[in-house]
Amino acid sequence: MPKYAFAGVDLEGKRVKGTHRAPSRSDAEVALYQRDLRDLRVTEKKSILQYEITGPRIKKDEVMHLSRQIAAFLRAGLPILDAVHSIGAESENSSVRRMMHDIEDGLRTGERFSDTLERYPKVFPEYYRGIIRSAELTGELDTVLARLARYIERDLEARRKIKSALIYPIAVAVMSVVTVLVLALYVLPKFEDFFLELDAELPLPTRMLLGSTRWLGQWWWAVAAAVGAWTLLFALSQRFERGKHAWHAFLLKVPVLGETIQYALVERFCRVMASMVSAGVNLPEAIRVATDSLRNRVFVRRLNGVTEQMLEGQGIAGPLARTGLFPGTATAMLRVGEETGSMDTQLEVTAEYYEDELDYKISKLTALFEPAVIIVMGGIVGFVAVALVSAMYGIFQQVEI
Repeated sequence: MPKYAFAGVDLEGKRVKGTHRAPSRSDAEVALYQRDLRDLRVTEKKSILQYEITGPRIKKDEVMHLSRQIAAFLRAGLPILDAVHSIGAESENSSVRRMMHDIEDGLRTGERFSDTLERYPKVFPEYYRGIIRSAELTGELDTVLARLARYIERDLEARRKIKSALIYPIAVAVMSVVTVLVLALYVLPKFEDFFLELDAELPLPTRMLLGSTRWLGQWWWAVAAAVGAWTLLFALSQRFERGKHAWHAFLLKVPVLGETIQYALVERFCRVMASMVSAGVNLPEAIRVATDSLRNRVFVRRLNGVTEQMLEGQGIAGPLARTGLFPGTATAMLRVGEETGSMDTQLEVTAEYYEDELDYKISKLTALFEPAVIIVMGGIVGFVAVALVSAMYGIFQQVEI
């Protein structure tokens, strides 16, 4: 039976703390209330082992599901407190359950929903919290939560497409490497021993492959040290702003890949901006939050001056175009939004357009990546096969002689 830690006030006004075992949190609250305790704060108490196993792991798809659930409850007429309580009581994820109980406790003490989310910045990004804060002021929390759920769903779908596109070439590469290692480390040495017994010379391809495997076997530690040193230097460089900027700039310049990353960032920027503007967030704040959500240092650095230019009366489309990061189509669509006063609609249209373009770019990237992997791996496996066949042919010649 779960154990719950509680803190409250008895009838004499004294603070009381302790633990109580109960089937659920609500049962614990009822039992403690019957003991004449008030102003209760009840939290699930976990052992160290349980914390290690079920630590605070709340994924994006769970945030999407939570947003959709709360929006549905609010549309059905339930107060936010009851909605949070129901989700916390029914959730199978212990981390989500603890988080929702904590949010419920905050709501009971008079905090706003957006204030309770501030305790979980890694679960709810800044743009999410900012949109919720504005929605509470406009009274459209249910609509905004549903919109956030759709945005997170689109973001997750884009990530799934990239991962699924990479599964096949990665699987081919792994199987090819395993095949080459088995042939080079186990099969070829047998041929070498056999040829030594026959006092014959191995064919050139076989000697080349065996020389490579011997070299790797002798200097594997140097190769591993070099790879480890490069990885360490790269990790250290990513701790500094200049290193991150250099790496992100390099990625944006890689053919095909760079354009794919650019379209993904433009789509994300417009999507976050559309959600925030629709929720009533002012443009300068929306630009700041949308820029921070990108995490690409090149985009962040160049977009930092857009707000200042906009406040000087230059609009938003012009400053975005001058960054050199937004395609002409995107800035043209946003310019229409400025002129017609429908910026939120145009931002949403732009995001949807670049979402479709991103799908095309991902398909194009994988169409180039898959053949490249197959050709490289096929060449390596083919060379190993030639080395084996040459060795076997040499054996037949020795037998005939």
